[in-house]
Amino acid sequence: MDRSRFIYLTDLMLVPVFVLSFYTGIELHIAGHGTDHEVWHNWAVFHVVTSLLFMLLGFIHMKSHWKWYKGLAITGRKNKWKIVMLLSIVFISLVATGIGLFFVHGANSPLGLFHYQNGLILSILGLQHIFKRRQFLFRGFTPHIFGKKKELK
Repeated sequence: MDRSRFIYLTDLMLVPVFVLSFYTGIELHIAGHGTDHEVWHNWAVFHVVTSLLFMLLGFIHMKSHWKWYKGLAITGRKNKWKIVMLLSIVFISLVATGIGLFFVHGANSPLGLFHYQNGLILSILGLQHIFKRRQFLFRGFTPHIFGKKKELK
């Protein structure tokens, strides 16, 4: 698989995993207000699994665009860098607080609330990031991305 196809497929997989991670995080938060621990536990497991996949794909995505990050130091910053840099910082913070939550016992911890708030911020920034790149993301559904473009005779 060539590099551009790998990057495209990684970007494409990030979208549904992003949605699942967001959805399970909201459901986990709602379940935390309930009294049924089993429901909370099930959402927690689902959220951890989807979020680990999101984290892995997110790091692959960032690594595949590493030249862009390095280019900021060389070419300087332009308007388009702000959301992406903020998204990157919030993503790293979300990963760190998510890992930190494995060491927290009990409900309603300040770290858990901070993680939830970071998740909401990441979701807003992520939607903006996806929206601005939607043409690139969805142009891949044409045959030339997945093989040679067939010419009509």
